[in-house]
Amino acid sequence: MATQTGPYGRHGFSQNNNQAGGGASPGSGGGYGGGGYGSGYGGGYGGASYAAPSPSGGAYPRQASGGDEEKTKTGKKSHALQALNNNILMWAGFFTASILIYYFLSAGDFSFLMTYGAMSRMFGFGILNIKAYTGKSSAGISVKTLQLYAAVFVMRLSSIIRHEGYLPYDKSGDWLYHVIEFVGLFFTLCALYACVGPFKSSYQVDMDKFGEMNVPPGYGAIYLAVPVLILAILIHPSLNSDFFSDVAWTYSMYLETVALIPQLYMFQKQASGVVELLTAHFVAALGFGRLLEFCFWIYSYHELTTHGGSRAPGYIALFAQFVQLVLMLDFFWYYYLAVKNATPLVLPSHTGMGIV
Repeated sequence: MATQTGPYGRHGFSQNNNQAGGGASPGSGGGYGGGGYGSGYGGGYGGASYAAPSPSGGAYPRQASGGDEEKTKTGKKSHALQALNNNILMWAGFFTASILIYYFLSAGDFSFLMTYGAMSRMFGFGILNIKAYTGKSSAGISVKTLQLYAAVFVMRLSSIIRHEGYLPYDKSGDWLYHVIEFVGLFFTLCALYACVGPFKSSYQVDMDKFGEMNVPPGYGAIYLAVPVLILAILIHPSLNSDFFSDVAWTYSMYLETVALIPQLYMFQKQASGVVELLTAHFVAALGFGRLLEFCFWIYSYHELTTHGGSRAPGYIALFAQFVQLVLMLDFFWYYYLAVKNATPLVLPSHTGMGIV
């Protein structure tokens, strides 16, 4: 393995213990999308369901006796409280695990933000698998986003297994970061299998249409994957001094920036404007992880230089992550409102992220 210096020089860790701590405070998010569950707001939080208003009766009739109306309100409050408790427990578990890992495996080092971002990614895909396999449904999930993230994990692992130039230089870079990336890939493949295998009948192929112009159905992700690959080949850092390893890591960095676009696009195409909250948690976790990595690269982007000393790869990495976060601003806001109020996440019909 190549020995590196600077923020990536893991062998120089003992000289860098006085850097700023790598903890990050929890972020809030918002969400886009339709759940695609007929007339009901299916899934919701922790198994709770919310039926859509019906002009002729249904879950929320226009006329109800005092007793029935009181029971309806009590039931809604109970579901909302259960949903809120499930949300708190899920995220509290993640942040607790993060604190423990930070305490025992980072020595308070700033580079732990890279590991923390990877943990948030893994957490997001874990949520997605819970949504798919417990609900026995792949509705609302973009196969194209899963395909792109599978490529992200494979390319990153192919780089960090052979070299250590792009690893966190604290103790988490010795083995934990690799394990997190492997688990993230496993979760991604499991979710992809759910969509094309046992729960294929619920996959909303008519909504997952990003990029399907002059390509076979289902291959729209190529419009993101190919241009990003060309950019990675042309402009990449050289911390590993190995062409394939450097390009592979750069490709994973650039590709992750656009990998969520098909999922956000699919949310916009949902007719009901309602998204299942577990799916929203998945996207929020990915966004939170990206925010953590953006904070890290603000400090370390100058290390991403070419053989000629150009800092273009660092500038591109920063710009790409910033653009992704901007595209998700509306998502973060509506996700925050939904979690705060323990209600279904509803995307107003006028909202758009400029990607349609």
